Amino acid sequence: MPALLNVNGTTHSVDLPDDVPLLWVLRDELGLTGTKYGCGVAACGACTVQIDGEAVRSCQVALSDVWGGITTIEGLGTPAQMHALQTAWVKHQVAQCGYCQSGQIIQAAALLAANPAPSDTEIDEAMQGNLCRCGTYPRIRAAIHDAAKMIEG
Repeated sequence: MPALLNVNGTTHSVDLPDDVPLLWVLRDELGLTGTKYGCGVAACGACTVQIDGEAVRSCQVALSDVWGGITTIEGLGTPAQMHALQTAWVKHQVAQCGYCQSGQIIQAAALLAANPAPSDTEIDEAMQGNLCRCGTYPRIRAAIHDAAKMIEG
């Protein structure tokens, strides 16, 4: 029986085995390749998406375990109307290789939704499961602070 998924505000019918990881549903079935495969064991954060606003590692969520609406990097903003985090990422030149950035931004969006004015310590704690092999952590922190100010208005 096909599963119905709400991804970035659009309902999709997916006819796949229940144990297929959400990561592969998004990338292979729906063509949303912004969510990256990094490690497959939820240790790097490259595959982070939000389900009902909660940041989760899509490599470890089975299709049958999806409990709500999914937001991927493609649903966060558009080139014409970027999310504040995307704007801040560009301003602070966060991305170097860029591989981890979609997971970083989605994790940061969940943080700012829960805590609109996080401290450095709160940012570090929330982002600790998202690895950046280029080491742009100070830029990530600065971009999150800047985005928080943009959102606050």
